[in-house]
Amino acid sequence: MPKTIIALPKGRILKEAEPFLLHTGIRPEEAFFDEDSRLLRFKTNDPDVELIRVRSFDVATFVAFGAAQLGICGNDVLAEFDYSEIYAPLDLGIGKCRMSAAAPVGYTTDDLARAGHVRVATKYPNITKKYYQSKGIQAECIKLSGAMELAPTIGLCHRIVDVVSSGATLKANGLVEIESMMDISARLIINRTTFKTRTAEMTAWLDKFKGALNDLNA
Repeated sequence: MPKTIIALPKGRILKEAEPFLLHTGIRPEEAFFDEDSRLLRFKTNDPDVELIRVRSFDVATFVAFGAAQLGICGNDVLAEFDYSEIYAPLDLGIGKCRMSAAAPVGYTTDDLARAGHVRVATKYPNITKKYYQSKGIQAECIKLSGAMELAPTIGLCHRIVDVVSSGATLKANGLVEIESMMDISARLIINRTTFKTRTAEMTAWLDKFKGALNDLNA
């Protein structure tokens, strides 16, 4: 049987995904639970199943190109890359947050409507452009990987588009959430070619995750 590699994101979603792994019968090696471990690839109790731990944006890429057969990934990442080779059949209901636009206190949506143009700092240029295009506004996107909240306060941009949980970081940096763009949660994703060529096996995995979801929400 070919090896199955499951791609998982580092950080908060990984913690929330651990119960799903246990409910599907996967027991990772001890190093997997060590946040300080430099390992990226981990063995499990099943010699045919391995886990890889990568950045959230990279989960989708590993699965889309078939390096991993399955993964857990936020729908924000799926929407940003829009990979045709990814099948996302199941919302796991974890990693919940939202994607929002934020600006310095005092900046209003009326300012934006009058201008018809906005400069935005974001990790999500594709989502951002499509969102504002639907409103008849041209978005000039500056891609940043971090320190997003700093950008509008020193004149780099008018606003930011980023993932928001509590909004505390925005508030601490003098920003206010001005519009919510999409709700986010993590999905089980499967490589489409793998699903076609190993249908029974991938369907079994999907059923296991569905069962885990039902058990965890019971």
